[in-house]
Amino acid sequence: MSSQNAVDVLYDVRNSYYLGLYQQCINEAQKVKVPDAGKSIERDVFMYRAYIAQQKYSVVLSEISNSSAPQLQAVRLYAEYLQAATHQPEQLDDLVKLVESKLSANTDVENTILPLLAASIYFHQANSDAALRVLHNTESLEASALGVQVLLSINRVDLAKKELKLMIDADEDATLTQLAQAWLNLAIGGDKLQDAYYIFQEMADKNQASSLLLNGQVSCLIGQNKIDEAESVLQEAINKDPDCPETLINMVVLSQQLGKTPEVTNRYISQLKSSHQYHSYIHDMTVKEHEFDRLVLQYAPA
Repeated sequence: MSSQNAVDVLYDVRNSYYLGLYQQCINEAQKVKVPDAGKSIERDVFMYRAYIAQQKYSVVLSEISNSSAPQLQAVRLYAEYLQAATHQPEQLDDLVKLVESKLSANTDVENTILPLLAASIYFHQANSDAALRVLHNTESLEASALGVQVLLSINRVDLAKKELKLMIDADEDATLTQLAQAWLNLAIGGDKLQDAYYIFQEMADKNQASSLLLNGQVSCLIGQNKIDEAESVLQEAINKDPDCPETLINMVVLSQQLGKTPEVTNRYISQLKSSHQYHSYIHDMTVKEHEFDRLVLQYAPA
């Protein structure tokens, strides 16, 4: 059988991960039969990344060793970083230096998972320049999708459009391309919000709803001022994962839109700070709070 017509045995594993269906990804990975060692490594990469997405870092750290494939060691390093961000922030600088040394030493152009996860770490560090620099030299659809996210986070919609164009040229129907299109539509706003909503809805209909897809829909609905519909969809997201950071952020926004008491909003913020203290939303909020306090002192009576 030619490689062009070969069955993609890891399609369901990969697709479930991209859609935020992490337990489904793990289940598919554990039952799929792979034809060779290369596919076995790729399967395990997605499975362990799904465990990381569930914050089950100990599973990854206990099962991936120094003798594992380089791609899996990159996944382990990512798990180490995220665990440190939650429990041992004093280790983060050393881990970032380790990432840089591994990138410098990497000569395997086929190992795209190391630069991808390195860029993800830089993104977590709010170092968009370093993330984009690494992604620029990494050729994969997932690297381009992360590039779109980074560019949108710094309000470079113009460059995100160019990156999405490359994804469309490579594979217009790919799940990642469709997701990136929805993210771009969200950033543009206006009439594009409805287009983004339909993309998220279509993916949920074809597969199943995930926190990622539901929160995408909620963001669209809030942007269209469809508050009642947003509240209904967000409730579904809460039922799926009440501790998902994007769900909590949307709860903060929606509670303010609905005129809830400050206590309600602060409850969600406290939960975010407790469970996801290094999330970019909390980082930005902390920066703004410190800036506000500085300005208050500046204009305080002598």
